[in-house]
Amino acid sequence: MTYDRLVCANCAAPVSEGRCPVCRASRERLQQQSGLTGLLAQVTPAALIALLVALVAVGLLWERVA
Repeated sequence: MTYDRLVCANCAAPVSEGRCPVCRASRERLQQQSGLTGLLAQVTPAALIALLVALVAVGLLWERVA
């Protein structure tokens, strides 16, 4: 889950706004954790399916050549 959808239990505002110290700390922690995870979260299911189809096609072509 991304921090832009979270609501702070301390001030009841979106964490992405960072209104209170709790929001700011949570936002900072979530931004640090979203390295590779954030990149993978941006990949759409359609892109994953297209990648899978491309890999299967390459595998089939490799079988014909070998």
